[in-house]
Amino acid sequence: MTSPIPNLFKVPELKDKLLFTLLCLVVYRIGAHIATPGVNVDALADAVASRGQGTLLQLYDLFAGGAFSRATVFALGIMPYISASIVFQLAGPVFPIIEKMQRDEEGKKRLTQWTRYLTVVLCLFQAYGFAIFTESLPNAVVSPGFAFRMTTVLTLTTGGVFVMWLGEQVTERGIGNGMSLMIFFSIIERILPESLNTIEALKSGTLSFPVLLVVLGMMLLVVAGTVAVTVAARRIPIQIPRKVMGRGRIREGQKTFIPLRINSAGVMPIIFAQSLIIVPGTVAQFSGIQWLKDFSQYFNTTSIWYVLTSAVLIVFFAYFYTSIIFNPVDLAENLKKQGGFIPGVKPGAATADYIDQVLSRITLPGAIFLTFVAMLPIVITNTLNMPFGFGGTALLIVVGVALDTVQQVQQHLLLRQYDGFMKGPGGGSGSSRVSFRR
Repeated sequence: MTSPIPNLFKVPELKDKLLFTLLCLVVYRIGAHIATPGVNVDALADAVASRGQGTLLQLYDLFAGGAFSRATVFALGIMPYISASIVFQLAGPVFPIIEKMQRDEEGKKRLTQWTRYLTVVLCLFQAYGFAIFTESLPNAVVSPGFAFRMTTVLTLTTGGVFVMWLGEQVTERGIGNGMSLMIFFSIIERILPESLNTIEALKSGTLSFPVLLVVLGMMLLVVAGTVAVTVAARRIPIQIPRKVMGRGRIREGQKTFIPLRINSAGVMPIIFAQSLIIVPGTVAQFSGIQWLKDFSQYFNTTSIWYVLTSAVLIVFFAYFYTSIIFNPVDLAENLKKQGGFIPGVKPGAATADYIDQVLSRITLPGAIFLTFVAMLPIVITNTLNMPFGFGGTALLIVVGVALDTVQQVQQHLLLRQYDGFMKGPGGGSGSSRVSFRR
């Protein structure tokens, strides 16, 4: 089979998009290594490594690609923009005016602008909080005071807004979703350091080679399962009858389907669950209250209560987030307007109830799989005494973003009739081609 890689640069438009995306990502990673003025990077990194374990700082540093612990100009990363986007997404079912704007094209543009404004506000608050937190650490700031705080706020806010602009440019002029790709590259950048740590553990004898082989085999199985669950969907058949359009025009009947993904919520249930469960540990770590520290021990990663609580929260947020992003009533109304229907189901409310019932059933195995992926690294770390772990959150993000980007590249290749990444319908060695009539 011909390799599809050379075809990536045969399409001028796709070539420009790929090069532009790579250039933006290189700029992002360069900025993630430029330190903020007046901060002792080594002291901050030590504090995050020691006091940040099991807190929000560790989760935040994961999405920032280590830029937070290095106190770089991009320390806030893309998280303020994502947080602002989630706020307006969750506000849709609560406020009817926002829900109406989400359906209208002009309303979407206005919401995008509001998201940018909220991102700037979040950057200001988070940058000031970062300055206060850094000043509280011993020997972390050269000259603490009002000047340092204002400089840090200006630097980090500018960096956060620039990262937001960079992500939007990738989405508009590049390949894939710019925000997701930034988190993707921030995560995979840690593969090399973790690999070096594993090699050092093998040399020192703290990790045996058979245990490493077992873990690597489990990782391959989990990655394969993650890919399968990410692309798996329940297809609900839809039939659109033949219709006379007027002036002799006839729209032929069509048979299509609605793909309902098993994991519609993606990685968000794990992020929500982890963010909620590590709040007690974060507050206890930086407040110094003894009873709160004792209570937070129940939510330590080595505790069985942490595993059980995380599992329950992940399942709950899987249903909660799916209900927010997927509205069966709107889908049933759109089908009714187009004249489409599900065979054996009445249009309207019955169709909405049927879709909601199917969605509820397929969400459960997706939520169970999310729980398994999130808890497996913790179980491996506790039982096999592994010096490293691969996080379920990071794995789901990497797999999801990679599949989405490959699909977009595939579409560009097929539109230009070049060999794609996927095999033919028969599963043979020939690459799939699509021909169009002009």
